[in-house]
Amino acid sequence: MEERFMAIEKEVKRRRTFAIISHPDAGKTTMTEKLLLYGGAIHQAGSVKARKASTHATSDWMEIEKQRGISVTSSVMQFEYNNYCINILDTPGHQDFSEDTYRTLCAADAAVMLIDGAKGVEPQTIKLFKVCRLRHIPIFTFINKMDRASKPPLELIDEIEKVLGIKSYVMNWPIGIHGDFQGVYNRLSRQVELYRKGQDHGAKKAQITVADLNDEQLVATIGENYCSELRQDIELLDEVGEEFEQSRIDQGLLTPLYFGSAITNFGVETFLQSFLELAPSPQPKMSSAGMIEPNSPEFSAFVFKIQANMNPGHRDRIAFMRICSGQFTPNMEVKLQRNGKILRIVQPQQFMAQEHKSVTEAYAGDIIGVFDPGNYRIADTLTEKNRNFTFGDIPVFPAEHFARISPKDSMKRKAFVSGMEQLAQEGAIQIYKEYGIGTETYICGVVGILQLDVLEVRLQNEYNVAINRQLLNYHIAGWVDRSQEAVDLDELNLTSTTMKVLDQDEQPVLLFESNWAQNWALEKNPGLKLLSIREKH
Repeated sequence: MEERFMAIEKEVKRRRTFAIISHPDAGKTTMTEKLLLYGGAIHQAGSVKARKASTHATSDWMEIEKQRGISVTSSVMQFEYNNYCINILDTPGHQDFSEDTYRTLCAADAAVMLIDGAKGVEPQTIKLFKVCRLRHIPIFTFINKMDRASKPPLELIDEIEKVLGIKSYVMNWPIGIHGDFQGVYNRLSRQVELYRKGQDHGAKKAQITVADLNDEQLVATIGENYCSELRQDIELLDEVGEEFEQSRIDQGLLTPLYFGSAITNFGVETFLQSFLELAPSPQPKMSSAGMIEPNSPEFSAFVFKIQANMNPGHRDRIAFMRICSGQFTPNMEVKLQRNGKILRIVQPQQFMAQEHKSVTEAYAGDIIGVFDPGNYRIADTLTEKNRNFTFGDIPVFPAEHFARISPKDSMKRKAFVSGMEQLAQEGAIQIYKEYGIGTETYICGVVGILQLDVLEVRLQNEYNVAINRQLLNYHIAGWVDRSQEAVDLDELNLTSTTMKVLDQDEQPVLLFESNWAQNWALEKNPGLKLLSIREKH
């Protein structure tokens, strides 16, 4: 037993599981691609918005992602580097897909926050940062796109502190910020790392020349002005900059700050090596039975993501699980805590975006994908058969936009219903049936309007179903609480604009155009109580 405990602890300590977050177009998927390149997981990086390159980013596998050059779903990638086992969660940056990002952050032990050097802290970055802060996870900041003109570094540091409310410890310092990027000064090694522009558009590893700050050749290489300015900046940082404190980093109170350029690969390898040393191994997870330690020998995990049709030809459905404790072994039996069922996990997979391989063992921090015939839901907890507890903390968001969705070809109704139900189980959409009407049409609720575009493309590409969609003027959904007394839907006094629908579990829901319409329903129907989607869950 002691040997098994030691073996599990050793494996847990070498794992790093983190999410990459940013505002759209700050270079998040590009950064993911370059970490894979330096980790040896791929040999040539694809371009997310490639003009001169024919490849696409490894983490963008959906057709709509390749067409639009955006990430619309979180990707999971695992690889080995310098005896670390790394799990990267690449998340969508667009606010319309933030629900998927928030869920994914629940599976991460740390976050890498990318900031565009020219734009600074942007609105979506603020929202995602707040989620990380609520979860008290360490945050590592990479100021990206330094190969272009950027804001002054001190201004960016001040902006991070004032807008996000977090202090930063500068790990390296840029040389040249006006589109004349020369490289960075590494504060830990006290060396200058010089940037040399390659001709391969960032497809291969960057070549770095290292020089000493006091080397006479450095003046000849970058010029007297750059040398003088760099020495002044470093002196200022040493005098008034934040002190390095690992404990504050672990608590999410101090962010290590790096400068570089993901598109050209400059600074990526240095960042990766530093991050792996400073970032935490898998952390304890709170459950209904108390804290679950990652080195506990008893297996536990939770489902944070479900993805249908990663291989459209096979109509597959994958449930992504974050392992929280113990060791996973093939064909092991686990208890699904939601209903007490004993399930055998067969052919679990680990991923490099869409590509996957069979898992022979996995430990706390690892993400595994399980082929799912319909057993799992988001936030499900799995444990060993003799245990009874659940993990919580998977956020659910209310829909803000609604549309009536129907198939253009009524002969494809079966495929339409199957597609809508599977995509709803992923958590990408919420679906409702109109009260008293069949399933020829669905009412679809989404957090962001762009999700409707993705729905239409995926139904067409993955289920061969073209749809009609009609936007509706509803913005609020309220679940009818039937726990205390019976409510007769047919007898409710509602405004003419309120719609009665049933959710996937046949629970009654009222859709309102405004707060006024919702207040009318509550005032005119004594005993009516409405729940939000968070309360319903």
